[in-house]
Amino acid sequence: MVPTNQNTILSHHENDWRKDVYILKQLVGKDFKLKYRRSFLGVLWSVLNPLLMMVVMSAVFSTFFSGLRGANIVNYPLYLILGNITFGLMNDATSSSLTSIIGSSSLLKKVKIHRLVFPVQKVLFALVNFFFSLIAVAIVMLWFRIIPTWHIAWLPVGLFLLMLFCMGVGLALSALSVFFRDVIHLWGVIMTAWTYATPLFWDFAMINDMGPKMQLILKANPMYAFVMFMRDIFLYQTNPSMAVLASCTAWAALAMIVGYVIFHKTEHKFILYI
Repeated sequence: MVPTNQNTILSHHENDWRKDVYILKQLVGKDFKLKYRRSFLGVLWSVLNPLLMMVVMSAVFSTFFSGLRGANIVNYPLYLILGNITFGLMNDATSSSLTSIIGSSSLLKKVKIHRLVFPVQKVLFALVNFFFSLIAVAIVMLWFRIIPTWHIAWLPVGLFLLMLFCMGVGLALSALSVFFRDVIHLWGVIMTAWTYATPLFWDFAMINDMGPKMQLILKANPMYAFVMFMRDIFLYQTNPSMAVLASCTAWAALAMIVGYVIFHKTEHKFILYI
């Protein structure tokens, strides 16, 4: 039998876990209502936005920058929208996590709660919005008469790994921004550079014409693996390669380990700086 004091400790931890899950649900629901409260199109905008971006970028890169498309891209509009929504998920998750602790300062000072709930909640909310973006992908596939195959069963795996990656980055950023507010401004610059370094609108095969150093930098981009994962199962209708799957897993594990260590080592000082 488990000793009484251990029963008490287990019960306490279980109650804390339930409370955190409840708060997570409440915060995600609150963000959802705030995001669409004054929007005329509401949730529909999360479907229209990636579609409109795809139309604009397809027109621009078909007319003015056709060389960037490459000869290996089978269906450029679908290629574009898959890259955009995958990278957009990471962008939304990490950028919102960045100020999650600072933005929740009043709540942290009043309520005893695990601090990592706040960056994790931002990542989960970004995931909710991403599911609406998948409707846009379905519309594009329907328009071009592309029938999805069983390979999309890999989607939960890809999203799980991407969420771990985003949570790890989000934990690190949310902690660092408490002590160094410049991180908030610097992250916007990093995201801009990261966007152009990821094959969202250009063909990754183009790096074969670049120098070895540039090839190494671009191939080390973690978002390349996650974008390729999504394109493999939706566009190319195949299983993700072992290299892509291994890369996604490695980046997710690395981000979570580093992010959690940074967050855990600094969270006891948050109250002094927020």
